[in-house]
Amino acid sequence: MIVPIDYETLRVIWWMILGVLLCGFAIMDGFDLGVAMLLPFVGKTDTDRRVILNTIGPVWEGNQVWFILGGGAIFAAWPFVYAVAFSGFYVAMFLILWALILRPVGFKFRSKLSLPAWRQVWDTCLCISGTVPSLIFGVAVGNVMQGVPFFLDENLRCFYTGSFFDLLGAFPLLCGILSVTMFLQHGALYLSIKTEPEMGSRALSILPLTTLIWLICFSIGGLYAAGQLQGFTLLPGYHVDGASNPLSKEALILTGAWINNYFTYPLLWLVPFSCYVTVISAWYLASLRYLKSAFVLNGLAIATVIITVGISMFPFILPSSIHTSSSLTVWDASSSQLTLFIMLLAVIVFLPIILLYTRWVYKVLAGPVTAESIDKDMNSY
Repeated sequence: MIVPIDYETLRVIWWMILGVLLCGFAIMDGFDLGVAMLLPFVGKTDTDRRVILNTIGPVWEGNQVWFILGGGAIFAAWPFVYAVAFSGFYVAMFLILWALILRPVGFKFRSKLSLPAWRQVWDTCLCISGTVPSLIFGVAVGNVMQGVPFFLDENLRCFYTGSFFDLLGAFPLLCGILSVTMFLQHGALYLSIKTEPEMGSRALSILPLTTLIWLICFSIGGLYAAGQLQGFTLLPGYHVDGASNPLSKEALILTGAWINNYFTYPLLWLVPFSCYVTVISAWYLASLRYLKSAFVLNGLAIATVIITVGISMFPFILPSSIHTSSSLTVWDASSSQLTLFIMLLAVIVFLPIILLYTRWVYKVLAGPVTAESIDKDMNSY
């Protein structure tokens, strides 16, 4: 079969698609993770907490489609990345899955008994189900940026030499705090739209703090990446359209290498700058009660953080801190040209369907959730 798109272009397209899926997951699933984290603190009474749960109850499963799509895209388009990440981060992935399993169990079991102690236990579980994934996702990004301790042998078999506790360094934890803060703010803005004014104001009360922490963590992370963090760079001579063999290249570790792309293409500085603008604008609009606009801007701010990381690391996807030639890049870690093309056709067909269906669902479910509506609905949580 003749593929009408060259290999280099297909690889860049799929790198961009992966970025879109990660942004989609962070924006769509981010607010219900944030709502879960806020549950014990914003909900003062059992009725309040039922209202909070019913703001995300009909949509959280659909939001997780983006998580599944992201994992599936990595598996099919970037098999080397999938193999290294899901084996090296095995314990971290297990903790994420354990936390996510608590979510449906918490939703279903909480309403089975009306005992306060019973419901408090499940409220705590739901809070954990939001906090643990939010933290670990950020920690994982921090570890990817500083390099993962793995190497490939001559048969391209992967060997991971780190441990779970090695993942908990200062920079990854900073990224984890940033991730938690982003989702908390996103969840607070969602609650302000979907609940009555009193509860919405209670949720919005965290925005000054989350906005400040967000900007501080993003700034410290950027300065550290520019001046202290060891980044990676490819030596000239690599083939951007060659077969996927990570060992066919040479790479170097250089302090501050993660900002080289911004100096090569100065217009890219608009992306991290946009993060500051959108975060501050979201907080300001929320203070004026332009809540939907603030929510949209906050989603854009989350996307700019992810895009900033992607641009910084390009063309690296998963660098190796102990054997630089084993690092996985856009040019040497993908599936075949034919596979990428066939998958691209599937994306062109099915992604618009997913987007249209998501838009329809949120249109049907538009409007606030009130205590009165909860009491009338026998199927509410």
